Amino acid sequence: MKLKICGMKYPDNILETGALLPDYMGFIFWEKSARYFDGTIPELIHTIRKTGVFVDETVDNVLSTADKYHLQAVQLHGKETVEFCRELRAKIDAKIDVTIEIIKTFSIDESFDFEVLAPFEKVCDYFLFDTKGKLPGGNGTTFDWKILENYKSEKPIFLSGGIGIEEIPAIKNLKVPIYAIDVNSKFETEPGLKNTTLLRKFQKNLKPATLNPKQLYNEL
Repeated sequence: MKLKICGMKYPDNILETGALLPDYMGFIFWEKSARYFDGTIPELIHTIRKTGVFVDETVDNVLSTADKYHLQAVQLHGKETVEFCRELRAKIDAKIDVTIEIIKTFSIDESFDFEVLAPFEKVCDYFLFDTKGKLPGGNGTTFDWKILENYKSEKPIFLSGGIGIEEIPAIKNLKVPIYAIDVNSKFETEPGLKNTTLLRKFQKNLKPATLNPKQLYNEL
């Protein structure tokens, strides 16, 4: 199970967090976010996939930002359509020696209809499920994961939405194809500034194949 740490903002903290070697590191390019990023990304280990988070942006702006920051993944966190994703996919595929993954986010509540995912299957690499709230993301709360029992696709997913250390036992019991866990606000001292000590604990306890809740809390 891979780890994505999102909402990075400050260069020194980016390097400290990068030392943990997460699989993905997210940078939010939506100006209304408290974690909006417009700085310079320091050099990171090549195994960390730099991910740009966009909300209802144009295809050309997504691509130009991806070029500027040498992104390896783009996360579409707004109301992007199938046609938008198809155009983006085609323009990415037309590039030479560039591989950029497309992660399409869906905001989940108890009434979410998983049938809406079907048209996106061929134009996205991954789905990301986040909690439906007032903001496109970063609401800091989990949704009822029981609804994931209705997910019938084999496409791997990123699981997001208010995830902290306390959620690890429940994550390990999920029966859906989780590719990565996406964390953010539960590991911050302020928006965009991550607590690497907490992240290290989370990462350590997320990785083992078997760990019961009693063992987890004894370690912490």
